[in-house]
Amino acid sequence: MELRADVLVAGGGMAGIVAAIAAARAGADVLLVERWGFLGGAATAAAVGQFVGWETATGRRVVAGIAEEVVARLMALGASDGHSYFTMSTGHRMDRVCYDPEVLKPVLDFMAQEAGVRLLFHASILDAQRTGGTITSVDLLTKAGVWRVLPRIVIDASGDLDLLARLGADFLPLEEGQAMQPATAMFRFGPIDLAVFDALSPQDLAALSRQGVAEGRLARAALHASRIEGTRDAWFNIGRLAFDATDPLALSAAEVEGRRQSLAASAFLRDLVPGCAQGRLVAFAPQIGVRESRRIRGLHVLAEEELRAATPFADRIAWGAYPMDIHPAKGAGLHFEGFGEDHAYAIPLRSLLPLGFDNALVAGRGISATHKAHAATRVMPTVMAIGQAAGLAAAMAARGNAAPASCDVPALQAALREGGAHLP
Repeated sequence: MELRADVLVAGGGMAGIVAAIAAARAGADVLLVERWGFLGGAATAAAVGQFVGWETATGRRVVAGIAEEVVARLMALGASDGHSYFTMSTGHRMDRVCYDPEVLKPVLDFMAQEAGVRLLFHASILDAQRTGGTITSVDLLTKAGVWRVLPRIVIDASGDLDLLARLGADFLPLEEGQAMQPATAMFRFGPIDLAVFDALSPQDLAALSRQGVAEGRLARAALHASRIEGTRDAWFNIGRLAFDATDPLALSAAEVEGRRQSLAASAFLRDLVPGCAQGRLVAFAPQIGVRESRRIRGLHVLAEEELRAATPFADRIAWGAYPMDIHPAKGAGLHFEGFGEDHAYAIPLRSLLPLGFDNALVAGRGISATHKAHAATRVMPTVMAIGQAAGLAAAMAARGNAAPASCDVPALQAALREGGAHLP
């Protein structure tokens, strides 16, 4: 089987689906390829349960557009209570949107269908071909065998950037003393007496989590939960798994260890945490949630100094405000660096453009950024904003039969604003 598409999106996580919707709304023929049977990536397959990092510490919103449409759809179905706040294990106040991962799946289906995106589920990247800097074809492993796609523009939103890896793309190395952030296995626990649990002070939670780590029952010092609207259950993010997510054997071992950690943590909740005595482990997330793996080397490597300085890139296509949040590979702590009360930072189009490729973009956590900058830009509201820009840039490039690098940036920025994106 041979398919053609103006825009091929590899990966249906939150960056990929928003990119596909944006490209299709702009008139492109879009094929989105996803290895699961549903969309959402970390939001659904890893059941993260919340979108964090929409606004500055003072409450100024910096992410909108299609990402906010997703929130509105969830709220309309009673699957989210919208924007709210919580206290992190570090003691910092953070904004978030909690949601039900199961309802998010059909919400994303409907939005893709309405935009005219062609969905191809249960398909994995097998191989890809290039002529010089142009990706000419992508081979997919499907239930019907190998299918070949002939795309005009490719967006790698696969998280681990598997498509570009097949083509020998250049990825950014870790610097001396750095390690990739660990992953987390999410689990659903309930019923919880929410009034009792919510009444626990940050000091109470910190003391309990330290006890759990000391007893070997918690992998990290946190009791962080994202409640599920309309239920007495919550998704807990309290695991820690240090491994290379691009190593198949290490990934397999981490899935096993993640379930072990979840079982131990759920027993700790039931035994010692107020409000949780009647609860049990209800479900494991279908897959581990990976924070960091490959980062592309792009036309511009976004650095932490540029985030701190709020560098006003002329080719800015998105804004973020989430702090640098680094989970260490060893130990139970967390490094957290805020940027200031009303601080936001820009992300340039060049950080979405892989070095050595003429017809490709990256959307999601794998954009061209340093390890520390990635710790800020990796969160889902930010990658949805990046995805909207990548999709529009891809559609414009396909329509003009041009490379995304030669995109008319002011026209792209105007189209983003017209689509509701925050782009001062």
